Amino acid sequence: MSLLKWCDEGPATVSLQATVDDAIQTMLEKQVGAVAVIDEEGVVAGMFTERDVLAKFALSGRDPKRTPVHELMSPMVEMATEETTPSEALQVMLERHYRHMPIVDDRGKVLGIVSIRNILEARVDDLLTQLDAKHPAGAKA
Repeated sequence: MSLLKWCDEGPATVSLQATVDDAIQTMLEKQVGAVAVIDEEGVVAGMFTERDVLAKFALSGRDPKRTPVHELMSPMVEMATEETTPSEALQVMLERHYRHMPIVDDRGKVLGIVSIRNILEARVDDLLTQLDAKHPAGAKA
């Protein structure tokens, strides 16, 4: 099953030239906790997350409208592809303490962003379906 199926619709992205304000506004508009920072060709250069806002920006005294997001983003080390399984992605995310991972094509262009929440919600839905099948409403356990 492709990880793209579990991603929020339309990846949240900002350009390398974006400001911290731009990135935060995008996260708020899309109701996500991270944006992929992409170059002019759409290739992922890094991620800017809620953790970056708190740990690197919040108490810095810098102006969010003047601070380039690329100065505070986390450079990308791990990215998923369409071939990455949900369990592989979850394992990497847990080991590396990532909450979000971009899914990229063979050129590194962002196709989607999967979150731990996306994976867990899908797995919980599967589990609930299995439980309902084994114990139909009204049946005794």
